[in-house]
Amino acid sequence: MSRLEAKVEGIGFWTRGLPSWPAAREFASSGAQPADAPARPSPQLLPANERRRAPETVAIALEVAMAACEAASRDPASLPSVFASTHGELAITDYMCTTLAADPRALSPTRFHNSVHNAAAGYWTIGTGAMQPANAISAYTASFAQGLIEALTQLHDDADAVLLVAYDGQSAGPLAKMAPSEGLLGGALVLSRDGAGPRLSARLVPVSTREPASGPLARFASANAMAPMLPLFDVLAHGAGTAVLPASAAHDLLVEVNP
Repeated sequence: MSRLEAKVEGIGFWTRGLPSWPAAREFASSGAQPADAPARPSPQLLPANERRRAPETVAIALEVAMAACEAASRDPASLPSVFASTHGELAITDYMCTTLAADPRALSPTRFHNSVHNAAAGYWTIGTGAMQPANAISAYTASFAQGLIEALTQLHDDADAVLLVAYDGQSAGPLAKMAPSEGLLGGALVLSRDGAGPRLSARLVPVSTREPASGPLARFASANAMAPMLPLFDVLAHGAGTAVLPASAAHDLLVEVNP
């Protein structure tokens, strides 16, 4: 893969204890956390009733996506989007497996439709009225890197700007042993060809010995399945630097950020 480049126009971030990108940046620089941080995101894109019923993974995806669009001063409906999640909604998947084994006719259609991997992308396009393409990607530990490659490739082809959203939630039941994930973590980037913001460039390199991520954000949410995205957010919090993201069994994605 040749080097792909973009400008980072807007950033969204949410995890328990750090419920915004400004809070994450402050924590990365000083270690300070906001008082009375909410336990759950509350995306204003959804009506109040739907906001209460939406799965946590949908809620965090919409929260960070809207925050990134607002930071970039971009109309959400105008952006093609890429949604990346390692596991999707594992709590609902566990519920469905348990219900199918015990009483299949009791399966909730509402909970079923929230279990599909593109649920967050569907809520987003409906809520914003977006008619642009929306992709949903899963590639285990490489999910974020593959989502970033997809977004950058769209920019390289013909898109003026692309929204990248990455998120994962808490594992539940027997699945937690096979697909571990703790807490709730989401991040979003509005990437453009020529907008304002730091310059990001990425290229695939052969896998070398991977050192454990050591940045403040990477340590803070290390147990979540989307933690592989955090080295890049640590770099963005400091304004410049290099992050190495797992992209496949044989490759890493080397990402450089310059002011």
